[in-house]
Amino acid sequence: MPEIIVRKGEPIDRALKRLKGKIDAEGLMDEVRRLRAFETPVQRTRRKAKNNAKRAKLKIRFNFNPVS
Repeated sequence: MPEIIVRKGEPIDRALKRLKGKIDAEGLMDEVRRLRAFETPVQRTRRKAKNNAKRAKLKIRFNFNPVS
């Protein structure tokens, strides 16, 4: 569970923004939304395939090493 410490004199809005950033970075809200309703096996397969394709695309994009 993400935690933040509100600094002395820090506005609550800024503290909430930092908390939201930590929650987004951990993917907590995506998991809560996913678990809110039942997911059929077909939906689970499609979601995993979509995530794997996205991960592979990013891996190719950022880990490109030309052979010299």
